[in-house]
Amino acid sequence: MALGTLRAEWEDLLERRPAFRTTLTVYGDVLDHWARWSPARLAPLAWSAQECRQRWERSVPLLREAPSAIAVDDLEDLLGGLMERLAELREDVAAALQRLAEAWDRGALGPEALFPTPGRIGSGAVEATSGLAPELVAFLAYGSLRPPLEVYFASARAHLSEHVWNLGVCPFCGGPPGFSDVLEDGRRRLACHLCGGGWPYSRMKCPFCGTEQSQDLVRLEPEDQDKGYVVIACRRCHTYVKELDRRVRWNGQSALIEDWGSPHFDLVAQRAGYRRPVPAPITLATGGQSASGMW
Repeated sequence: MALGTLRAEWEDLLERRPAFRTTLTVYGDVLDHWARWSPARLAPLAWSAQECRQRWERSVPLLREAPSAIAVDDLEDLLGGLMERLAELREDVAAALQRLAEAWDRGALGPEALFPTPGRIGSGAVEATSGLAPELVAFLAYGSLRPPLEVYFASARAHLSEHVWNLGVCPFCGGPPGFSDVLEDGRRRLACHLCGGGWPYSRMKCPFCGTEQSQDLVRLEPEDQDKGYVVIACRRCHTYVKELDRRVRWNGQSALIEDWGSPHFDLVAQRAGYRRPVPAPITLATGGQSASGMW
């Protein structure tokens, strides 16, 4: 999907849920940054279908072994704009953001520090250098990496065939699933917000810990007015993912927009004691404070 079209989708979703327009302003700002971004010298990964499949058959996401073609310049404007916006939202992290900016300028940190690694977003170097909380580092990673990674994996998308990848992390960048769709044929497709990738995954399996025990999987139903939406949570690993059944809600927007535009579902899950590895919209909407009184 062209990044520029996401802004129109966002406006359409906010027409359906106008109560969130003011609270979620930061996500509209992120989309505006994406729409203005230009890939400049960044070229798509040129691996063949066989080269990609060799990694997938070893359960290795492409980014883990692909040449690091994303340069500092590719992220400069995106990351800088996000840091400025974050400083406006959270005055308490101004000093940490300044430390991050200084480390970035002197070359101590680069794009790879934000890449996903097993079990986390980023290498941990940004937190160690700046003192930022992991969820804020994840927000910066998602907000700055999506445009270049979408370009980088544009050619590789077509190489992913059925049954070649059965893990709950993105086969392209290794990020965790940010949303789940039930497609018109009943299959489940997980979406990665970090690079824009998607892949099929069993509906009877937790994408985070892999359990297939039915007693471990819980459905948390939102209000009646949101038919087609559900939160899938796991009692074993205490994580959750939001899901949209597109057979019921056929006019839903793309996975990223549906996720960002449904913070009330995150609140339902978090009040029930579940968490997610992808930054939840309420994290920034509440300015780092409790969300209990917001919705």
